[in-house]
Amino acid sequence: MTDQRWPAALAEARLHVVSGKGGTGKTTLAAALALALAAGGRRTLLVEVEGRQGIAQVFDTPPLPYAEQRIAVAPDGGEVRGLSVDAEAALLEYLEMFYNLGLAGRTLRRMGAIEFATTLAPGLRDVLLTGKVKECVGRTVGDGRGGRGRVPLYDAVVLDAPPTGRVVKFLDVTKAMGTLARTGPIHSQSEGVVELLHSGRTAVHLVTQLEDLPVQETLDTVDEIHEAGLPTGAVLVNRVRPSRLPATALTGAATGAGPGTAGLRSGLEAAGLFLKDEEVDGLIAETVEHAERVQVEAAVRSRLDAAGLPQLELPELAEGVDLGGIYELAELLREQGVR
Repeated sequence: MTDQRWPAALAEARLHVVSGKGGTGKTTLAAALALALAAGGRRTLLVEVEGRQGIAQVFDTPPLPYAEQRIAVAPDGGEVRGLSVDAEAALLEYLEMFYNLGLAGRTLRRMGAIEFATTLAPGLRDVLLTGKVKECVGRTVGDGRGGRGRVPLYDAVVLDAPPTGRVVKFLDVTKAMGTLARTGPIHSQSEGVVELLHSGRTAVHLVTQLEDLPVQETLDTVDEIHEAGLPTGAVLVNRVRPSRLPATALTGAATGAGPGTAGLRSGLEAAGLFLKDEEVDGLIAETVEHAERVQVEAAVRSRLDAAGLPQLELPELAEGVDLGGIYELAELLREQGVR
């Protein structure tokens, strides 16, 4: 049964763009989302464009080349492939595909002309990177899969995009097109990118945590996404920690109006626990800190709820995030309706 936290419209998206404030777990959740979407025998592609080799680190593999390769097997037979897109390599690919300049392109690379070109026209770099992603989304494969004719090579493409401070500028290649050629293959490629990114085949998901700055940056980015005419997806709330206190005790604990040292000691001793004074004081301090955090998280959550976007929650993993943790997060996404 599909959970409403992942609406049916998102199940129709072919390109899932994942962004978030630095440190919120953007790459981790992009990887988990790619795994979740690949479950059940499907094939997804996880793409990065920042040159950080974050995907390789998450899946504990060697650095990814400018070539798609399998990096993980999803539950029930699916697979995830990874790709690290480099603007220079993408430009060389375009020169060879559209202008048959393979050898000349390599010569330009040795001369440093490609770096010069992408520096001179900054919008060109974003068009090249998003253009490669668009090509992956649109790629099809032969007449297999039950004789249904040509079908998409990838059931979904997940883009580990730049952080929220830069993601809208990166995706809004309409503005970049004004600095490029008004005709020709790269201009046509730009138009195709614009069409894809502004269609229902794309969803821009934002990763956040229940803290003031990440939530505020998320809300600001939602406004920017709407202004740019890009399609919003879901908010992925990462590292959610449960409240350890009943709601009736939170306010008192946060203000220090709890049972106090004597009351706490009495309750502990009634349960057969005999602690030193410093240990009891430490428990009280931790309780106050926990209650204050829960109240802050409740306040920022209400601001997030006001945005009206679907939300999926991922817990803070007790053992940290390793490869097994990525699979655990992917399963939790599946439980919340990701398909």
